[in-house]
Amino acid sequence: MIAALAALALMSVPLQSTEDPVVAAEAVVDRMHAAASHADADAYFGLFTPDARFIGTDATERWSLAQFKAYAAPYFSRGQGWTYRPHDRVTTLAPGDCRCIVWFDELLDNAAYGLTRGSGVLRRTEDGWKIEQYVLSMPIPNDKAKAVVALVQSPVEARPDADPAH
Repeated sequence: MIAALAALALMSVPLQSTEDPVVAAEAVVDRMHAAASHADADAYFGLFTPDARFIGTDATERWSLAQFKAYAAPYFSRGQGWTYRPHDRVTTLAPGDCRCIVWFDELLDNAAYGLTRGSGVLRRTEDGWKIEQYVLSMPIPNDKAKAVVALVQSPVEARPDADPAH
């Protein structure tokens, strides 16, 4: 009887998570990449917070989760996902007692685009770690930057006050 009461008392005390938040958050990012590669929309979008943002490589691609789902749904429904192989990930647990925010950046290999970069923020929720923001970008080598800018910048976008050295 005393053992049963002791067990009940222990169950009523909230336990602090013993999981390593960085390891747990990185596992979510890995699952996101795997779900995208397998065009598994339910698994993929289930890893994001309801108010998540996805920021793509084009300046127009700043999507809410609903907008990004609408964009990706036709691809995923055809079994067409995207494969980015992550490496060189750096993950940081935000300072503070909550241990509930992690940000990261990683290099990604992709068959169509070559080397890309992903970065984002995860938040620990009641349902576990979720992606709050993900940013996909294309790293441009500094010695190629001017040529890339010349390709994507129209004359209207050129600013007369811009520093020509950058």
